[in-house]
Amino acid sequence: MESQLGLIEKSFNTRYSPWVREALEELPHNFTITDPTISGHPIVFASPGFLKMSGFRRDQVIGNNGRMFQGPKTNRKTVMEIREAIREERAVQVSLWNYRKDGTPFWMLFQMSPVFSKEDGRVIHFIGVQVPILRNKRSTDDGADAAWNEIVFGSCRREVCSDSLVELGRVVALDAYTKCRGVETEEPCEANDLEKQSAATAINSILSVLTLYSEPTGRLVCGKRCSSPAAGHINSSLNIALGRINQSFVLIDPHLPSMPIVYASDAFLKLTGYDRHEVLGCNWRFLSGVGTDSSVLNQIQQSIQAEQACTVCFLNYRKDNSTFWNLLHMSPVRNATGKMPTPNLNIEC
Repeated sequence: MESQLGLIEKSFNTRYSPWVREALEELPHNFTITDPTISGHPIVFASPGFLKMSGFRRDQVIGNNGRMFQGPKTNRKTVMEIREAIREERAVQVSLWNYRKDGTPFWMLFQMSPVFSKEDGRVIHFIGVQVPILRNKRSTDDGADAAWNEIVFGSCRREVCSDSLVELGRVVALDAYTKCRGVETEEPCEANDLEKQSAATAINSILSVLTLYSEPTGRLVCGKRCSSPAAGHINSSLNIALGRINQSFVLIDPHLPSMPIVYASDAFLKLTGYDRHEVLGCNWRFLSGVGTDSSVLNQIQQSIQAEQACTVCFLNYRKDNSTFWNLLHMSPVRNATGKMPTPNLNIEC
């Protein structure tokens, strides 16, 4: 978890000035910011308003996925709408049935918007604004008490926070039991115009702060894609999917000049000591040094040109110039026709 928390810190520190968190905390809105380039698409910032609304502490939220606020009655179709918006890297506004820490359900208007890098058009963050929807209180289907809420909703949260297969098994069992009890998805509750305007205003305020505090670093951000994504761009949904792989690997694009790295896993960054922005765009040889066997590099180059897999062991260098022996397996990624339109896959061990 420490390595992920380090990545979360860098998610802000390499893009914005050190005072951005203080500025964001002064905003009155309920919102979170997530990073799709980090494994699990975790929350990297949660506003004081959001923490008060949800009942969670900051340390219980940061590093977790937004699924932790969902429960048995959260509409799966609405969740899929959000996932589709992430895949297409666009804004979305939906009514969502979520749960506080104590298991209390509530309707909220959820508006999500991507934050783009002005330099290369990549999505670097997603802003999620939550506006509670005011409505008349409705009774539950079967009068479930607080103890039942804690069993069901607590387990949903533990599914997100825990890697335990035993815990996951308990969640699956509880999900089946929930269906037996007849728990159904709540009917959508529409937000009024004032609530929708409040969400839009919050998005604009947050984007203004992020834009302002990205200027000192020279790595500007914007709310709209100011330029076409760079060649070899990996979209957010693929980033999230690749982030679930707990291996040290990179993707390179052999069709671009210098065959740059277009994706680097968290494990690869931990192994080499580099930040993600220092790796993306680099040639695959960048870990080589004076002690690296040039004949092995030539072998890798020939395999790339021949579109063939290869496995080699050679000396590489970390960012701090320390050396390590790298057992590398490289394999081309082909489409259904057998062609190689997508990047190669390198696995570093």
